[in-house]
Order: sequence, then C-alpha cells, then structure tokens
Amino acid sequence: MSLANAYLTLSGAVDADITRGERLAHRTTYRIGGPAAMLAVCHTPAALSRAIEVLGAQGVEWVVMGKGSNLLVSDAGFDGCVIVLGREFSRIEVLAEDNKIVAGAAVPLSRVVTAATKASMSGLEFACGIPGTLGGAVSMDAGTRREWIGRRIESLVVFRPGRGLMRVWGTDVEWGYRWTSLGGADIVLEATLALDPGDRTQITAQMERLLARRRATQPMGKPCCGSVFRNPPGDRGAAQLVEACGLKGYSSGGAQVSDVHANFVVNNGTATAADVLAVMRAMHDRVREATGVDLQPEVKFLGFTS
Repeated sequence: MSLANAYLTLSGAVDADITRGERLAHRTTYRIGGPAAMLAVCHTPAALSRAIEVLGAQGVEWVVMGKGSNLLVSDAGFDGCVIVLGREFSRIEVLAEDNKIVAGAAVPLSRVVTAATKASMSGLEFACGIPGTLGGAVSMDAGTRREWIGRRIESLVVFRPGRGLMRVWGTDVEWGYRWTSLGGADIVLEATLALDPGDRTQITAQMERLLARRRATQPMGKPCCGSVFRNPPGDRGAAQLVEACGLKGYSSGGAQVSDVHANFVVNNGTATAADVLAVMRAMHDRVREATGVDLQPEVKFLGFTS
C-alpha cells in the first residue's frame, strides 16, 4: 500500500480537498474517533472517480462518510482514505408541479424534509429529526418501523467503481429494515423523491407531534449515534430487551446507556470508542443470556481490526 503516492497524485490534481491526519471525531455525531490517514472531499463526479481509481491502484482502503451520524470510529483512527462528497453533491431542486425533490447525497436529510414542507409535499414527515445526509439515509433505508425512505425513491444516481455513473430506479431496489439491495461498493450521488401533495399546516403539525415524541423518548443534548442495535423480530424492540435487563444508566468510562432510551449509548463528554464498545458488549451479552436474542449492531464501525 502506498498512501503517500496516492496523496501526492491526488493533491492539487483533481477538484478535491486532500488532507492527512484529520481527526474523525470532528466528523461524527459521537464526537469520537482517531485520525484518518487521508481524507478526500470530492466536489465532482470526475474527482470522485479519479480518487477511487488512484486509491485502488495504490491499494489504499477507502470508505465514504456523510455526517457520521451512524458511525463509531476507532480510537486509533482509520488507516485508509475517508471520502466525503462535496460541492456538486450538495444541491437540491424542488419540482413543485410534479411533487418531486431532486437532491444530492451530501444534502442533510433535515434540509430535504424542510424543502418538502415548504412546498406542501407530504411523505417525509417520518424523517423529521433523523440526522445525517440524504445519501446515508438512502444507503441504510432510514426510517421508522412503519415508514422508510426507500418507499419514496423514484430513482438514484449511483457511482459504481469500475462501471461509472448509473441511474437506478427505486422499483429495481429491494428496501428492507435498515438494508437495501444496492451493491456494497455503490456510492449514492443523487436521489429523486416522489412525494404527495399535502397541506402545509397539517404536515407541520404532524412533524411537530413526531418531534415532541422524539424529544420525550430519546436523549437530547448528548453526543450519540442513535440506536446502536437493530430491533430484532418479535414484539419487543432492542430498547425494551435492554431495559428489562436493568441496564438503563449502565456505564463504562464516559459511555452510558441512556436513561431516556435504552438502545442509545451516549457520550458523557469523555467517552472513547473502547468505552462505547464495552457498553455495547454488556448490552448484547446480558440480553442474550436473559432471552437468547442475539442483538445485531445498527451502528457501523470504522477502523477496528475485529
């Protein structure tokens, strides 16, 4: 692997901002994580394509990061290149007559929801309060148990390494609970969302109700990544299983199972990634011992060796 060669090749040669050793804690909602060996903010599809080509040729591992809202980064950081989508992927267009929104993957999901509300388009109310970018939301089919963003995707523009830009129709993608059939290397660059005409007052009222419920049932004001485990099949969600084991408030170092929502692990200000992992292991093992349920992580991990 020659990360140095990749850095020298890309620096100043493409429409991208290339840096070394940037601490990833600044780019995650957990505010946890060591440095990336290299970080490339790619502003155009051509820059993205070139960066991936060079990284592949030099044998450098790479990963695409959005707002880091569902990510735990190792305390040691990531010995590869973190790719962030930049300028051309941050555009949004509202097609009011067609009740559609076309937005780049780097656009915050909250901005898409706000644009839909202002245009009196219904269908994204469930997404209010969900952090992260549109690209990240699409890649993991973000949503609730009853509604998810995949149901609103008319089409996607994706970059597929080795094949380039492709348009994928939403009906050709399988959408599941925190899962899609998109290829693991596919990078979502843009999404067209098909929404419904609605009444802005009613849309706003519904969003206010949902936000009030989130504020009452989820920890606010402390860094976290949202739910750390997926809800297993059955009537009881991960939070209920963890709470039944008496783990609300359980802590290790600066990481703690939230007193408000037992499937959230919060950073009390001094947490390391090792602290979060220790808490997650306790949650997982206690639930498995008590119920036999093998909870699966929803949070993604970066920079860990095992």
